[in-house]
Parts: sequence; C-alpha cells; structure tokens
Amino acid sequence: MRNRPLHALFGVLATLLGVAVGHLVASLLIPSSSPVLAVGSTVIDHTPHQLKDWAIRSFGNSDKAILVDSVLGGVLVLAAIAGLLALRRFAYGAALLVILVAVAAGAAVTRPTAGFQDLVPSIATGIAGVAALWWLTRAAGSRPEPDPASEPGATTVGPTRRGVLVAVGALGVAATVMGGAGRSISKYRTRPEDVTLPAAADPAPPFPVGLDDKVPGISPFRSSNEDFYRVDTRLDVPIVSIEGWTLTIDGDVERELTFTFDELAAMPLIERDITLTCVSNSVGGKYVGGARWLGVRLTDLLDLAGVGDQADQMFATDVDGMTIGTPLELATDGRDAMIAIGMNGEALPRAHGFPARVVIPGLYGFISATKWVTRITLTTYEKDRSYWTQRRWATDAPIKLSSRIDTPRAFETVKAGQVLIGGMAWAQDLGGVARVEVRIDGGAWQEARLGPDAGNDYWRQWYLPWYAQPGDHALAVRAVNGGGEVQSAVRALPFPEGSSGIQDLQVTVA
Repeated sequence: MRNRPLHALFGVLATLLGVAVGHLVASLLIPSSSPVLAVGSTVIDHTPHQLKDWAIRSFGNSDKAILVDSVLGGVLVLAAIAGLLALRRFAYGAALLVILVAVAAGAAVTRPTAGFQDLVPSIATGIAGVAALWWLTRAAGSRPEPDPASEPGATTVGPTRRGVLVAVGALGVAATVMGGAGRSISKYRTRPEDVTLPAAADPAPPFPVGLDDKVPGISPFRSSNEDFYRVDTRLDVPIVSIEGWTLTIDGDVERELTFTFDELAAMPLIERDITLTCVSNSVGGKYVGGARWLGVRLTDLLDLAGVGDQADQMFATDVDGMTIGTPLELATDGRDAMIAIGMNGEALPRAHGFPARVVIPGLYGFISATKWVTRITLTTYEKDRSYWTQRRWATDAPIKLSSRIDTPRAFETVKAGQVLIGGMAWAQDLGGVARVEVRIDGGAWQEARLGPDAGNDYWRQWYLPWYAQPGDHALAVRAVNGGGEVQSAVRALPFPEGSSGIQDLQVTVA
C-alpha cells in the first residue's frame, strides 16, 4: 500500500505507543526518566532566563503543559517522517525512531541524580515503538487481497484492509490504556491526604478574618493549597513515598544525620503564617501566596548536626538533584526558617513539596524554598554552586517591598459611583506593611485602609473607597514598611534579584 498519509499515521501511532510504554515503565521506576519529561526538563535547563520569564508572564501556570505539548508535538512530526521513511524502507524509519529514543535517553541519564535504571524507560520506548512500526508496515503490505476488477481467480499482492484497521485499533487502544495506567500509578502511589500530622508544639495565633467578603475581587487572605502558585523547573510532580524518604544533613557538620519523616514529625513543631514569593514575579504579578506552614525549626536540625566554622552556604538538594543555595547567615538569623511538612492544616500537597520542603520567610523562593528536599549540605559558595547560581542569579535575594492592585483589573470597565480599589501588599522586614497608598490619575497619594495583621512575615490586604466618575482613569499603588521605607518606583526586571517598581493600570468608568 503506497498510502503516504497512512504510513505517516503509522509512525505517529508507533511513537505514541512507545511513549506510553516508556511513561508506564517510568512511573514504576523513576517518573522523571519518562522520555518526554526528560527531554522537556533538559530544554528548561538550557533555556535563557529571558525566555523563561517571558513564558511565565505569557502562559502562567500553563507554561509547563505548553512545553510538554511542544516537545511531544515536535516528536510526533519526526515520527510521521519516520513512518514515511518506513514506506520506502523499514530500516530507515526504524533508524529515525531509534535516534529520537537516543536523544531522550541522553537527556534522562544526564539528569543530576541519574543512574542506569533511568535508561530503562527509553529502552522500552524504543523497543515498543520499532516493534509497533514493524507490525503496522507488515500489516499494510504483506498479505494478498482479492482485486474485484481482476479476472476471476486472479489476485494482487496488497494489504488486508481489515488487518490494517485491526492493527491500528489495537495499538491505539494499547497506547491509551498504558498511558492511562502510567498516570494512575503516579497519582495513587502515595497519598498525602492519608498522612495525619501532629499538633504544633508552638502553634500560630488564631488566624484573623480577612477582607475576602468585604472587598469583591480581592485575593483571599489565605491562599488555598489548590490555588497557591507553583513555579519550579519540574515538568512533572515528583511521586515520593514517606516510607522510603529521608532528609540527610551533611557537609561541614560535626556529625552527619539522617531523619525519616516519622522522626521529623515527632520533633517539636512550629506553626507559622508565611508569605512566599517567586523571584519571577513581575510588578503586580500573581506569583505570591500566603499559607500556614507546619514544620521543624531549621536551626533545631542544624544544632543537632553541629555546624562547622567554614560553611557560608546551606546547599539543599531535592529528590531529582535540583539544588538551591541559601546564605547560611540568613537561614539561621532568628527568622522562622523551617523544614515544613504541613500546609494549611494538611500534609504538603505533592505539587508543593510532599513530604517535606524548606520554607524561609523573607527570601525569594529560588534561594529559600526547596521542595521535595532530601539533603542539606553545609558548604561554601566557593566550593558548590547551585542551579540558579550557575545561571548567574543573585545569591542574596531578600523579598522586595511590594504591592499590587487586585480590583479593579487592568482595562476593566466598572460602573460609575462607589468603587472599592483593593489588593495585597507584603514587606517581610522592618515591621511588615505599615501603610499602603493609592494614587488616582496622577494626583496625591491617598492612604488606603489596611486589613488585619497576621504578622510581619505575612502579606496584608488593603482597600480604598473611590467615587468613580465616567471616563478613563489611571490607578497606582505603593506600600510603606514599618521602618518608613517607601516601595521603590525604580523599574527592574526579575533577573537577577527580583522585580521592582510601582504597579499602575488603566480602568474605564462607564
């Protein structure tokens, strides 16, 4: 059968089956070694920070899904070409599939924590894909089929249409079933919701009632686990079992220590309301959130290990080898730094670091918030360079005094009359947020009304009643901290130490 579209379909279907097999095998072994995820992660690692920032601004939380789809889309285009090559000669098409698999295998084994078993999903992908392509091309061209236009008794050599349909259908079902099985295994292997957390020995005070119901459109005072922002380099969410998980403290310490999850949970726990912020957050951006965290004081663990006198960096490593460096002085200066195991009264969600993560208030997440942490090494910046340090981001990055307008939204049209301008502000030093000011149409700064105070490490809601007249209007906001420092109006991009500037936006009143 010389049907080019059909053979292109053969290449795509064979590749989809191979990917499904590889993903299933990876879910049983190491999820991050799944071929598509391995390639995607390598792409992320080698993407310039300007392009990453653009992707985050443009696509938000969908950036990872778009990257995975883009990688898979490119693979399927090449897979279709492999199918067309197989039409000419099977070995050509099979060779292209093997090359694709070799690229994925290379990406998998060059990950920081890779071992031999990271090759297994790619090998399974290659075997399944080549075998499927062979079966499809054989079904399409090796069996005799009667030709109704021929003389009685004559036959022509060609495919059996039923055989082709059966082969295509069987492989399509197999790919769907195995892909679904891989996702199901990843979803149900570990269930954070089944973990019961102990009560805090040092609990947080009662959480105040925010302005959520008073100011429509304002961000919730406490971010839910489901809505809390997620920005990291991972395309997938690591599936970690607490039974096999440990946290090791080593490096410049008097004694190397390893803790299980149960041992951490049995230690005196603190509970704190802390706002986290991503360094990729642009002025007025949404990559900031407040939650109640439960965990072990970082200094309690470091004191047990006995920190030496040479270390100036806390070098944290996650389950897949991602590294984040924190200035040791800032991690141990008395702030409520912790190894968190709980978030908003529940075990950490997988997407936010289950079973344990680092939480250090006042520092951007890229130097303070290692998720899925498994090792903390006391070392020096001269000796060890973390993921972001290698990419020339700052090593000392305190969260900048910031504010944003949640309502009304930019370019929104609102009705004339009484309007509430509202939003959030955060300042995790010098007394937190002491004042928020709003400017309308370039006029004088007006002091806004503040919502309740949940501590210096937590953000604060604010609002300003405004009698809006018809027309186009410009709104701006700035915050002032407890030390009298006014939010900087100097514009700076996120790279290398966080954005700055005053948010201003346009609204229409009708």
